[in-house]
Amino acid sequence: MSYYRYSLLCLFAIFVVACEHVGPDSINDNESSLIAPPIGLTVGEGMVNPIGHYESVPRFSWQLDTESSQLAQQNYQLQVASDDAFKPEQIIWDSGRVTSSKNAWIRPEGLTLESRQRVFWRVKTWDVQSNSSQWSEIQTLETGLLRNSDWHAQWIGHPDTNERTEVLSPNAIEQSDNQYYPPQYLRKKFELNKPIERARLYITAKGVFKPFINGQAVSEDVMTPGWTPYHKRIETLTYDVTNLLQLGANAIGATLAEGWQGRIFHPTKQDYVTPLRLIAQLEVTFEDGTSSLIVTDDSWLSTDQGPIRTAGNYDGERYDANYEMPGWNTPEFDSEGWKRVYSEPRVPVVKLRPKRHAPVRVTKTIPAITLLSVKDGVAIFDMGQNMVGVPEVSLPVKKDQTVKIRFSEALQGEEFYVKNLRSAKSTDWYIPNSDGLISYQPTFTFHGYRYVEVSGYDKTATPALDWVTGKVLHSDFDVYDNFSSNHSKLNQLSSNVLWGLRGNFLDIPTDCPQRDERLGWTGDAQVFVRTSLYKADVYAFWASWLESMREEQGIDGMIPKFVPFRPFLTEGTAAAWGDAATIVPWELYQHTGDLTILSENYSMMKRWVKFTEFNSFDYISNIGTYGDWLQPFTENGRASGDTHPDLIATAYYARSVDILAKTAQALGYESDAHQYRRLFNNIKQKFRTFFFDDALNVVSTTTKQIKREKGKRLKSPKTVELNLKTTQTSYLLPLAFGLFSEDQQATAVDKLLDLLEKSDRHLRTGFLGTPMFHQVLQQYGHSELMYDILLKETYPSWFYSINNGATTTWERWNSYSIKDGFNKANMNSLNHYAYGAVAEWFYTGMLGIRTLEPGFKTFQINPQFTSKLNNLQGTVPTINGDISVAWSIAANQLSMSITVPKNTRAELKLPSIQDLTLTRDGKALADTDLWLEPGSYLVSGEITISK
Repeated sequence: MSYYRYSLLCLFAIFVVACEHVGPDSINDNESSLIAPPIGLTVGEGMVNPIGHYESVPRFSWQLDTESSQLAQQNYQLQVASDDAFKPEQIIWDSGRVTSSKNAWIRPEGLTLESRQRVFWRVKTWDVQSNSSQWSEIQTLETGLLRNSDWHAQWIGHPDTNERTEVLSPNAIEQSDNQYYPPQYLRKKFELNKPIERARLYITAKGVFKPFINGQAVSEDVMTPGWTPYHKRIETLTYDVTNLLQLGANAIGATLAEGWQGRIFHPTKQDYVTPLRLIAQLEVTFEDGTSSLIVTDDSWLSTDQGPIRTAGNYDGERYDANYEMPGWNTPEFDSEGWKRVYSEPRVPVVKLRPKRHAPVRVTKTIPAITLLSVKDGVAIFDMGQNMVGVPEVSLPVKKDQTVKIRFSEALQGEEFYVKNLRSAKSTDWYIPNSDGLISYQPTFTFHGYRYVEVSGYDKTATPALDWVTGKVLHSDFDVYDNFSSNHSKLNQLSSNVLWGLRGNFLDIPTDCPQRDERLGWTGDAQVFVRTSLYKADVYAFWASWLESMREEQGIDGMIPKFVPFRPFLTEGTAAAWGDAATIVPWELYQHTGDLTILSENYSMMKRWVKFTEFNSFDYISNIGTYGDWLQPFTENGRASGDTHPDLIATAYYARSVDILAKTAQALGYESDAHQYRRLFNNIKQKFRTFFFDDALNVVSTTTKQIKREKGKRLKSPKTVELNLKTTQTSYLLPLAFGLFSEDQQATAVDKLLDLLEKSDRHLRTGFLGTPMFHQVLQQYGHSELMYDILLKETYPSWFYSINNGATTTWERWNSYSIKDGFNKANMNSLNHYAYGAVAEWFYTGMLGIRTLEPGFKTFQINPQFTSKLNNLQGTVPTINGDISVAWSIAANQLSMSITVPKNTRAELKLPSIQDLTLTRDGKALADTDLWLEPGSYLVSGEITISK
């Protein structure tokens, strides 16, 4: 290279760097043209002014004001300060004026926050004409305790709480005596003799806890700290308790129960339960700058003789008012008879880290809608909605006459049905200490139910509808009410999916919320993650669960079947379940545009693919699988369905490798990306030739070589014969995952369509195949067929459950019918979100909103118009704002409205429309200009749709 050319390149590089960071005074702001400030400022995965934040290097995001004249962001300036005055000496980080349209997931280079650090931040932007906005409203961020070394407290608990009790199952599941720890009450009295400036309580438990200061509950959080791999990490909560403290005598207390620390699944001999423990650190800063530290240590007192006698996730809570201790959490309480706690040191290998998503809270209260029956002192209430939470009962009682509260998802005729709960008792008890009216809401349990049975009340009173209300519990994220149509059953399906999400997003994504299971099954999660992002603000929820997945990954790269994992329940992994390790991070990235979710999980993703590669031979995966779970009308009669497990496992092997190649590309790892693209192509080629003949029929028999069996390496490869059946899923998976070559795709689609016609356009798919239908049929131009499938009324279909009273999505296509009652299987949940994955198509198909660039920075609007539905409208919340689409057709006239958020662009794709008119904010546009800038649009014209 010549010296002249080298000099030019250097000058160009200097110019580029200078453009990236333009000093604040480099371009003068025109004060008269200040535009509206940014809005929607958040930290991390959507937190607003968090206290106890988990990131030492936080991510900042914002949106452009919808009312602003600014359409796009050309530059931004972000400042972080130690005080809200933002004086020059208080600013600890300043980006300067940065040339970038990026408004989300901004990590400030060189800024690292310490534990307890409170900072203030603000942002301003410039538009493409260099008009500056005003500064945003000032936001705050306060970190929690980020390291174990920040803790000075000890774990404490009641000294003698180890009891054993025999747990009897109504379903004859083999059980042993089960170790059990009754709830505990802990307290400490202390003095504060100077004016208080601020106070923070850092707290967590081995078990679940509820804290109090001076007789008042510290928060409305429920079942904290939640469920993580406790042997590796326990999440901590941070509370601002400044207003709860007082000069002079104070008292801090907490109640403890087992929660997820206790029994998981049905009781087994291997179910080792560890003692309940609390750790808390109250840090008080006084106005004079001094501080005081109150920690859990052996000076605390404890009792297990409080009113909550027993409590567990599965069996419910027993409350005995005869044991009430009025004022036990106040300074004035006489603690005579309480015992000194047992204390133990912190274990360095167990990380104590701030909770990274919202705790569980009561998010909704619903009244009972019907008093179904009153017979022999037993009243049955219908809540009108299958829900997850606890009841609040307000009713008359007699002293020492036990009130019994049972729960059921549906009735078997007129009978209260609990068989599908299996060994879970799911019952609350209340023992009154006097005659009169009581109000009771359980503290340390949760139930999945629609119907509530109450007995043991004062029989001289007539039961009333207002005796029972339902307190809905889930992790406290925003739930979207963002889809409607003119079809009542479709609207009900949308509601059912949303209630299924609510019920199974209680700190972790569970399979079901009612029976003796409630585990974080990875297969269910990976098929529903994309849909959930359209229905609720659950990015933080999923990101937190992925941290648990990383911690549970085996040293060989194995991803367990459910997270958190209990190895005594099952062994190994399963294809399509373990692939959640690649699919969930990738879908989160596609929806949010946040590269952090990929970088955090990249190592886990690589190790899972390596594990799959190790357990494959000649590109055919030998990992077992649960199959196309609960496929209807199986020939083999098994829950795993008829699609061959090796076909499923190899398809998902390819899917994970494809995702990993794209992830490596997004993160800039070119060598990795090349390696994984090559591996994907090899798997793809082998998949086509191994499972299909030249005419793309599924082969009926074939053979494969295996090197390992039951985890052990064979001395020499073994030949195994495979017998395959042709199923809808055997075509859906490779079509969805891009495993057929371009010239084979039309033939494969025809094969799928033939199978659909043979089943009278009904589904013959389970958990894995069903979510692929809408993706495949729309991609290959058969959306009208998808409408036929979706709107079916007969079994198996989504509307079949609705016709039989469903208010959530079910585990089985035929879990229940009004005529025949419950399916005979005891694995039969009426609240399972997997089949709710179809609701993604409400947004990506019916409304046509599909991301073209991660985070919807650019997106496509391509509605799949139909004569079967009308008056559709919905929104997709994104990091830049809400995308909204609504359309209706009357007498072949299309009327459509679109909102494109600020700082984005949309490609509008429409079928043939006569006399098309397109207006933006009331101004007509050329009908050829179908790339839409931010704004509100109206589309109209004549459209012809086949009946």
